[in-house]
Amino acid sequence: MSFPSNQRNNTRYFLLLSLLIPALILGSCGSKAGPEQAAGTPPPAPEIPVIAVMEQSAITFNEYSAAIEGKVNVDIRPQVDGYLDKIFVDEGAYVKAGQPLFKINDRIYQEQLNTANAAMESAKANLRTAQIEVNKIKPLVQNKVVSEVQLSTAEANYSQAQAAVSQAKSTIASAKINIGFTLIKAPISGYIGKIPKRVGNLVSKGDQEPMTTLSDTKEVYAYFSMSEPAFLQFNAQVKGNTMAEKLKRLPPVSLVLADGTTYPQKGRIQIVDGQFDKSTGSISLRAVFPNPQGLLRSGNTGKIRLEEQHEQVVMVPKAATMDVQDKIFVYFVGPKNKLERRAITISGKSGNNYLIKDGLKKGETIVYSGLDGLAEEAEIKPKPLNADSVYRAQ
Repeated sequence: MSFPSNQRNNTRYFLLLSLLIPALILGSCGSKAGPEQAAGTPPPAPEIPVIAVMEQSAITFNEYSAAIEGKVNVDIRPQVDGYLDKIFVDEGAYVKAGQPLFKINDRIYQEQLNTANAAMESAKANLRTAQIEVNKIKPLVQNKVVSEVQLSTAEANYSQAQAAVSQAKSTIASAKINIGFTLIKAPISGYIGKIPKRVGNLVSKGDQEPMTTLSDTKEVYAYFSMSEPAFLQFNAQVKGNTMAEKLKRLPPVSLVLADGTTYPQKGRIQIVDGQFDKSTGSISLRAVFPNPQGLLRSGNTGKIRLEEQHEQVVMVPKAATMDVQDKIFVYFVGPKNKLERRAITISGKSGNNYLIKDGLKKGETIVYSGLDGLAEEAEIKPKPLNADSVYRAQ
């Protein structure tokens, strides 16, 4: 079957269009993906800040719970029994040595003094009578009018009268002392503690609880304890052949108060207990702090902060670490800038830097920030930071 020439040309034209249109469509789709990213090409590595691990000197702090007491704490107790008549001070007041604190009713002791004075007068009268008797008998014995036995008896009565006078003097002195004990004065200057008794209460020498406690807090003692391993480490770090020499060379210590603030005055460790407590495995130490403004009182609590100097230790900023299940990790930048998540062991903290015991070495490179979005074996484009500036800023 044959076609006219025009019809054959039209057939070729439509056949050519059917082949070109799909090719144009595919070409158009390919041109859209080309400028952005060729199909199957991985995205570029992200630029991440990194730093080199450094060695430098550092100071760390160890803290120990402490109980504070005044340098002198005196329990005020009655030395005589009686009813409390007056209270001259209030709890928390500062008193000076010799200042009256309490007054116990002294009526019974005044009566005892009156009785002792009367006994004294009677004893003196008996002494005079005995003296007269001796003076009367002596010449009679010399003239042999009476026997010497009568003189000996008279002299014995005189000695007995003398003893009665001495006893009366002692009774008077004792009564006066008891009267003096009814006015209780401050034996030292300091702050008054709790006063459990009130006016009208009966006080006694046998009371278990003191009338108050007087604390001299111009200086205060801070008592704290160290475990055996901590003390052995502490002892090894301080130079000196004896404990006395070590204590002299110790740097001043700080006191952190219960509200987290640091007490402005520095203290010194003075005493280390002679033995460990077997029940707790710890040893007690005592530091003394000046307290010129009276900010510290007996019964305060706080923490003793001891400085520890470290020479040339490996350190990393805390910001360059991450905590995972009680372990601390960093991202180490390995060959070909691929990341390795590495566990580290820390030995202390100085500011916002960790002291590294194990896991990193000086000069190794780690990721400094942006750790949350990273994964192990991921490739990055390192952006080195000035390590000196980073560490100083921590």
